[in-house]
Amino acid sequence: MEASLWDRGYAQAGPVLTPPECDRLISLYGREELFRSRIDMARYRFGVGDYKYFAYPLPGIVAALRQEIYPKLAAIANRWMEALGIEDRFPVKLEGLTAECQKAGQTKPTPLLLHYEEGGYNCLHQDIYGEIAFPLQVVCFLSEPGRDYTGGDFLLVEQRPRAQSVGESIHAQQGEMVVFTTRYRPVKGSRGYYRANLKHGVSRLNSGTRYTLGVIFHEAK
Repeated sequence: MEASLWDRGYAQAGPVLTPPECDRLISLYGREELFRSRIDMARYRFGVGDYKYFAYPLPGIVAALRQEIYPKLAAIANRWMEALGIEDRFPVKLEGLTAECQKAGQTKPTPLLLHYEEGGYNCLHQDIYGEIAFPLQVVCFLSEPGRDYTGGDFLLVEQRPRAQSVGESIHAQQGEMVVFTTRYRPVKGSRGYYRANLKHGVSRLNSGTRYTLGVIFHEAK
């Protein structure tokens, strides 16, 4: 997975959540008390669909994913910083990153559930919520393609200096997890490593309903 992150800016982890866990997460979407805000994408021209940011305390499975995955990704993120000649290093535990975010005025949790119906999509974007942005994040696919929806692939577009953009379309099954870069990845050039900028989004749904869980590690203002 780390090799894929270096080479492409994303890595597919295969099934991580069971179907009952996916169904349980989807069922949380109607429980307003669990969330701090809801965003209608069309209102802000982000796309068509909606998403909700969880409030603290996070549901147990979301908190566990965040806690278990972060240390592994922090090690990769720090190797990226070293390759790019950036002095910043990320704490080895999530609590350390959260403390740094709080000092910078970023105090709101960022894990979220995203919901799309037929015709829905998400424009290419980056999840940057303040001065501190952890360079890797996760999406977990909660709906089953073909059964619950058609279309709606996860999209990544990489922009390289003085070159045309490269697009990736990821068709993932229920329970699968994809790790991908929040902003950029290091690319080896003739004079060392440089940054390749990436954005992510979702292609238009042809039919059905699609839910995903986004796990972002830095907090929002």
